[in-house]
Amino acid sequence: MSTRLAFWRKQEEDTRGEEHARPGLLSDFILGSQDGLVNVLGVILGIAIAAHQQALAGQMADPFRIVVAGGLAATFAESISMGAVAYTSTLARRDHYLKERDREEREMRELPDIERREVREVFENWGFQGAKLEQITDDIISNPKAWLEFMMAHELGLSPVEKRQARNSALLVGFAAIFGSLVPLIPFLVFPADILRGMIASVAVAAVALFLIGWYKASTTVGRPVRSGIEMLIIGIASAIAGFLIAYLVGAGPLG
Repeated sequence: MSTRLAFWRKQEEDTRGEEHARPGLLSDFILGSQDGLVNVLGVILGIAIAAHQQALAGQMADPFRIVVAGGLAATFAESISMGAVAYTSTLARRDHYLKERDREEREMRELPDIERREVREVFENWGFQGAKLEQITDDIISNPKAWLEFMMAHELGLSPVEKRQARNSALLVGFAAIFGSLVPLIPFLVFPADILRGMIASVAVAAVALFLIGWYKASTTVGRPVRSGIEMLIIGIASAIAGFLIAYLVGAGPLG
């Protein structure tokens, strides 16, 4: 093993015990919670305005039960759907990675000169030149495992995906969707006798939750927390209002 490869291997071993951010977990949580919150908010606002109109017309005795039932149905349907999507999409990424890895291994065996040139071009773009460029290229291709991983990461831009990631992603997205979905529903439980007040409180609580999700995302990754929070709030509330307007125009008339 060359000294350079030995150094890189040592650096990798030294950093394995360090705690690093888990971007996959963060993105899964944001995906599930935001999607659940926005979709269920739009659904229950539409149900609430329709139920309120029916109650004013004397055609419905208890609109609160309809809102809660619709909200809970949307919550669990959304969480199951989102978890399933996360599972299948993660497996699809894994299958894609394995297919590309097999193709890359075949090209390394059948077209080694071309593959070596591709490694060399990567280091050349990084600023290596002359004898150092040739040496570092030789170091990589002398180790088939390192060579393959290098090509997967730096030529194809792909990262390995473990099968357990699909299960973990599905569970996290599903539970995050339940969490997000319950946020706009809770205010209706606080104001069971006043649907309009529940709607206003639901939008307010959802707006705060969306802002906090965006703020947390930026504070744990990169970006401006306040700006990220405002962006998340605007996108989420706009999406929910769009869903509400569709339900209102289709199923409800003007407030009486």
